[in-house]
Amino acid sequence: MADNEKKTAEAPKPEKKKSDKPSVFQRFGAWLKTVRAECKKITWASWDSVKQNSFVVIVTSIAFAVALGILDYLFNSAILGLSRLF
Repeated sequence: MADNEKKTAEAPKPEKKKSDKPSVFQRFGAWLKTVRAECKKITWASWDSVKQNSFVVIVTSIAFAVALGILDYLFNSAILGLSRLF
């Protein structure tokens, strides 16, 4: 009986209105608008700059790959040479 008294003493929770929160589509539309506005603020690199930077990255990657390949070959040869001694 005490349980029934506690339940009636609690105040009912107010129901939320659907209009308080925008729909998923409205929020997505607002997000797209902000993304578009932020993309307009970006200073994009020129095509020549992009080509030049890409060339530098490719050449540097190849140089490091060759250097690592040479070091790998040298260390592999050294380890095999040491293993033949023992």
